[in-house]
Amino acid sequence: MSKIAKLFKGSSSSSSSSSPKSKHHRSRGGPSPQEAIHKLRETEEMLTKKQDYLEKRIEQELLIAKKNGTKNKRAALQALKRKKRLEQQLTQIDGTLSTIEFQREALENSHTNTEVLKNMGFAAKAMKKVHENMDVGKIDDLMQDITEQQDVAREISDAISGPFGETFDEDELMAELEELEQQELEDNMRSMGGLPSVPSSKLPSARPSHRATTKKRVEEDDDMQMLASWAT
Repeated sequence: MSKIAKLFKGSSSSSSSSSPKSKHHRSRGGPSPQEAIHKLRETEEMLTKKQDYLEKRIEQELLIAKKNGTKNKRAALQALKRKKRLEQQLTQIDGTLSTIEFQREALENSHTNTEVLKNMGFAAKAMKKVHENMDVGKIDDLMQDITEQQDVAREISDAISGPFGETFDEDELMAELEELEQQELEDNMRSMGGLPSVPSSKLPSARPSHRATTKKRVEEDDDMQMLASWAT
């Protein structure tokens, strides 16, 4: 029997021996999304540390190859071979990290969507419970009653804010006031004897002003003096 067969046989026997435990684990429904996300994060941290270690080892092997490049070619070649193997491991870890990151993000999104749907269902049940005792017909009647009461309240408000007593036409009052004012004016004129009559004769022209008279006198004096000078 080969070693691989023995290995699988041993794994099958171990799994059969641990079957009650596995059944017990499955009976719990498996890990929760939070537990799975936590495990994936731990794996990411472990692989990231492994990356750092491999990168340092690659640098060391490269320095050894450079150091023994001219002195000991065999040692240099061995160092380069080790560097190649380390780089292959580093590439594999990069791919594994990408896969784990994708799986973790998908699980986180799935968990978020599950929680959202759960909360939406919870809200829908609460809304249904609130509405189960409500009758649409009663609601319509209630809204109609509210509208009617609002109309009644508006009418009461208009009635309270309106003027008390009789109302009169403002135009009629203004016309009557103008008539009284005209009558009062006529009474006042009669008490003063009426308006004075207009004179029929032509009024005398206005007397010349003092300034014009003085100017005329000065001109006459100048003429008299001129005549006196000619006579001499």
